Amino acid sequence: MAWVQLFIAGFFEVLWALGLKFSHGFTRMGPSLFTLTAMGASFWFLTQALRTLPVGTAYAVWTGIGAVGIAVIGMIFLGEPRSWARMFFIALIVIGIAGLRWSASR
Repeated sequence: MAWVQLFIAGFFEVLWALGLKFSHGFTRMGPSLFTLTAMGASFWFLTQALRTLPVGTAYAVWTGIGAVGIAVIGMIFLGEPRSWARMFFIALIVIGIAGLRWSASR
């Protein structure tokens, strides 16, 4: 269950990172409230996962999910550059997340 909670926390991290983009430095009320709500949810789920998982593993996976998720959203929806090098390094993060998940279950 802790891994599910951690992945949900990562999902909310992607949402709050996206919300930061649209809040314009917390000057727009709607996106700012969305961002703060997503932050709260992300931290809450991370806290729940940390009851069981080691903090180093959980934090690395949580930030990795956020980094990969927002990078992919940026490329698909926000017109950010799509280069082979960028996709390669994103893939390395995914491999790192999978490796941490795999090594934690051993």
